[in-house]
Amino acid sequence: MGLAPVWRLRRGRAAQAGTVAPPPAAATASREQQILRLDWDSLQSRVAGCTDCKLRASCSQTVFGVGDARAEWMLVGEAPGAEEDRLGEPFVGQAGKLLDNMLAAIGLRRGDNVYIGNVLKCRPPGNRNPEPAEVAACSPYLLRQIELIQPKLILAMGRFAAQTLLSTEATIASLRGALHGYAGVPLIVTYHPAYLLRNLPDKAKAWADLRFAVRTMEGLR
Repeated sequence: MGLAPVWRLRRGRAAQAGTVAPPPAAATASREQQILRLDWDSLQSRVAGCTDCKLRASCSQTVFGVGDARAEWMLVGEAPGAEEDRLGEPFVGQAGKLLDNMLAAIGLRRGDNVYIGNVLKCRPPGNRNPEPAEVAACSPYLLRQIELIQPKLILAMGRFAAQTLLSTEATIASLRGALHGYAGVPLIVTYHPAYLLRNLPDKAKAWADLRFAVRTMEGLR
């Protein structure tokens, strides 16, 4: 409960743009099959060179993820922001500092039994919401990361990550406090650190989510 004083900072989000038609189903299936056969190094190289959606043309670099490739804990956010795009690492800047404080509060730290990634590997222009075709293009990468890491527990951080991974339009409020699953891995929903920077009263709820995650992990072990 003593977490609240160190949880600060902020981030914004622009409006969602129009959608783009996804590639033909046959081509998508073939591409997904290729990705789901890649080892870790090959997957990382594939992401770095990916041009399968329009986002790569507008971002500085891909953001593959960071941390322990055999971690029990996996945190999944939405997409890189401006600082993540510049540095090539997810959850940096002010929201990243808050996330580090959140992890420290439950005895964890970035890179030590923790892997951090996003649904998308490229930054959407102006931090707009990801489009369906962009999610479809990037989802096999995230799925393969999960298959290779084999985490015991996934924390979906924020509305977009939770709704994407759970294929739902449900609100964060209705998804919190329950054990879900993605790709065969138990999943817990909580708020994105950037959201908490703008909505301070919900920090107490996020702390409850983290305690629930700790109890769940203890049970899984």
